[in-house]
Amino acid sequence: MSNRRPSTKLTFSDAIEIWLLYWNGEFQNRIAAKFDVNPGRISEIVKERTFLGSRIKAAKLIGK
Repeated sequence: MSNRRPSTKLTFSDAIEIWLLYWNGEFQNRIAAKFDVNPGRISEIVKERTFLGSRIKAAKLIGK
């Protein structure tokens, strides 16, 4: 038997934090490891395919 478990489900709040980490220069694969998800999930957020509006909300938090 394997001890593997499914990846974590990301939330809108996670997506906002992901934007902030991404803009701070963090690599997508490291962000993915932090959230225990596949790097493709981070890419989907950065390409604005999921969690639409999270980029704008994150930008407002830092005054962008």
